[in-house]
Amino acid sequence: MATTTELRDALSRVRHEVGKAVVGQDGAVTGLLIALLANGHVLLEGVPGVAKTLLVRSLSRSLSLETRRVQFTPDLMPGDITGSVVYDPKTGEFEFREGPVFTNILLADEINRTPPKTQSALLEAMEERQVSADGVTRPLPAPFLVAATQNPIEYEGTYTLPEAQLDRFLLKLVLDLPARDAEVEVLQRHASGFNPRDLEAAGVTPVLDAATLREAQADVARMPVSADVLGYAVDLARGTRQSPSVRLGVSPRGATALLAASRAWAWLSGAAGVTPDHIQAMALPVLRHRIQLRPEAELEGVGADAVLRSVIQQVRVPI
Repeated sequence: MATTTELRDALSRVRHEVGKAVVGQDGAVTGLLIALLANGHVLLEGVPGVAKTLLVRSLSRSLSLETRRVQFTPDLMPGDITGSVVYDPKTGEFEFREGPVFTNILLADEINRTPPKTQSALLEAMEERQVSADGVTRPLPAPFLVAATQNPIEYEGTYTLPEAQLDRFLLKLVLDLPARDAEVEVLQRHASGFNPRDLEAAGVTPVLDAATLREAQADVARMPVSADVLGYAVDLARGTRQSPSVRLGVSPRGATALLAASRAWAWLSGAAGVTPDHIQAMALPVLRHRIQLRPEAELEGVGADAVLRSVIQQVRVPI
C-alpha cells in the first residue's frame, strides 16, 4: 500500500512523461490527471493543431492502460463504438463482438462530427460503465475514461452535442494557442527529429499502472471537505440558476462534479483538505459546459466563462 506522497509522486511522473511530447498545455495535462483521479471524462476543445490528440496519446503512453481511438465521422454507427451481435457461420451461433469502448482510455476524436444517435451511444458507457446488447449487460474495464475532442470554429458537417451527453463530461478543457516561447520550443523539437507518431522514440514511457491509479483514486475519495466548503459549492451552482444571463443553470449533478474535481485538485496540490480556492479553481472547467445562456446574452457576446466569473464574484466565500 503506497503512501499519499508516493501516489502523488507517481502522478507527477505522468505529467513529466507527457511533457516530453506536449509543450505549453500544462493546464490541460493537469485537467486530464484530475479526471483520472475523479473517475470522470474530459471534453477537449480547441482549434486544429494545438495537440489535443497528441495530449491524450501521450497520457495513454505514460500509463500502463489499454487505449483505443475512434475517429468520429457522419457515417459512424452506434454499434461501431459499443460493439454488436453478429452471426458466426463457423459455430452457427450469434456472438457479441466488443467495440472500441471496451478499453481503459477511449480517444473520441472530433466527437461533434457524428450524428446525435451515435453520440448518445456513449451515454450508458460514460455514465454506467457498461454496455447493454441483446439483453445482456457487459461491464467496461476499470478505470475507464473518455477523452473527446472537438473543433469549436468549424460548423460545416458537425452536430451539437446533446445536453445530456455534455453533462456526462466531468471537465471541458479549452486548449488555447501556445505562447511564442512554447511554439518556438515545438519547432525546435521537430527540427531535432521529434515525430509525434512515435512516442516511444520521443522517450515517453509508462510510469503508472491501473493498481496504483486505483489506490490514488481511493486516497482522493478520503480527502476531507468541511460543511462550509460543501455549502459554497452548492451556492455557486445555485448562483448560476439565478443569473440573468443564464437560461438553464447548473444541476445538482454539476455540483457533485465540482466537488469531485475540487477534491482531486486539492489532493494533487498537496493540500490537507478542500478549500474555497480549490472550488473556485475548478468552477470554470467543471461548469462551463453545464449552463445554457439566454439568446440575448449570446447576441451581446457574453460567454459562459464570463458568466461563471461573475457568479464567483457575487457568491459569498466562507471564511
